[in-house]
Amino acid sequence: MTIREKAAMMKLDSSKMASTDITVRNAALEKIAESLLAGKERIFEANAKDMERAQADNISPAVIKRLKFSEAKLSDAIAGIHNLIALPDPLFQIQLKRQLDEGLTLIRETCPIGVIGVIFEARPDAMVQIASLCIKSGNCAILKGGSETRETNKLLFELIYEAALSSGLPQGCLFQAEQRDEIAELLACHESVDLLIPRGSNAFVQYIMNNTKIPVLGHADGICHIYVDKDFDLEKAIPVIIDAKTQYTAACNAVETLLVHQDALEKLMPPLQKAFEEYKISLRATSDIADRYGSELATEEDFSTEYLDLIISAKTVENIDEAIWHINKYGSHHTDCIITEDNKAAEYFMRMVDSAGVYQNCSTRFADGFRYGFGAEVGISTGKIHARGPVGLEGLVTYKYKLFGNGQIVGDYASGRKSFHFKDLK
Repeated sequence: MTIREKAAMMKLDSSKMASTDITVRNAALEKIAESLLAGKERIFEANAKDMERAQADNISPAVIKRLKFSEAKLSDAIAGIHNLIALPDPLFQIQLKRQLDEGLTLIRETCPIGVIGVIFEARPDAMVQIASLCIKSGNCAILKGGSETRETNKLLFELIYEAALSSGLPQGCLFQAEQRDEIAELLACHESVDLLIPRGSNAFVQYIMNNTKIPVLGHADGICHIYVDKDFDLEKAIPVIIDAKTQYTAACNAVETLLVHQDALEKLMPPLQKAFEEYKISLRATSDIADRYGSELATEEDFSTEYLDLIISAKTVENIDEAIWHINKYGSHHTDCIITEDNKAAEYFMRMVDSAGVYQNCSTRFADGFRYGFGAEVGISTGKIHARGPVGLEGLVTYKYKLFGNGQIVGDYASGRKSFHFKDLK
């Protein structure tokens, strides 16, 4: 069966999925968690094969770190499912209830998007997170993971899908695309697929966006900044910068550029440079920093680069406005942070920086659906339509209008025989 044929069948099943009661969806999630725990040794064996092949193929250490599906990652994935179960049902929520006229009532109610295609990077725990979120939100999902973890993804999908079916979900709730050439076929399924969510490199995401008629939600890259203002606390600044760079270097919310107010430079740089040396972070900086502290000289390209490595670029700025200008020009509108004790400066920064996430005095690594209490995330969007930032359950639902009448016709209102009497109802 081709992807196009499978997507068409899933489209038909999407109405069944959309009407599934929350008790059934939560039971399916609980069954999935149990199945993953019971099958953990098989999962680790499959992952070991993927890791061995990746090392033989000389895949970069940053990517290999993403490939590893450890006991800790499995525990986190299962914890994410349980958090998701505890969240309220995102479906059938009334957002608006309005009487248009006597006996004519309008309701706006949340509903699933329908069929979602998710193409994600080489990170096996993403398979668990995405499938779980789609089930909880009542969406059918076509899942295509990275080929680097094909053994792990295949087994994870089998465990998830079998658990979902045994819990009463429709056959078309989930489908795994395994071949790379299936991506092009998926991009052509605009009649059946309602939304695409790509996760991967800048070039890959841009390719998806440029080669499909299907709406695309996501982000191309993660060039995140930390700006150290003149009124900063050194004891906060160092740990935040180090965590944002090193906690998970290969993540899209890791900091890539450090902006330092010229009046903060002397206080910040000596202890920060010592911390960089301790954590083996390579600094590429503008000449005023490079000449003074002996770092590598940064080029214009460095400020537009997502390193995904133990490298950080740095630049001094005269004031907060220059920092904001730099972020809006070179950033990817993902997540940016100001380190300052001046709350007015922080509020100004947060208002003026055009990013999905704007922080004060905390690591950019907090930009995550799980850490936001969403249960997990299907991806991160830097766009401004429908969903922005980490996309959890709320980003996977839309709404429909329901109008309940009693024989009313528009002609009566157009002619003036009747008039609207708008009244919001509880």
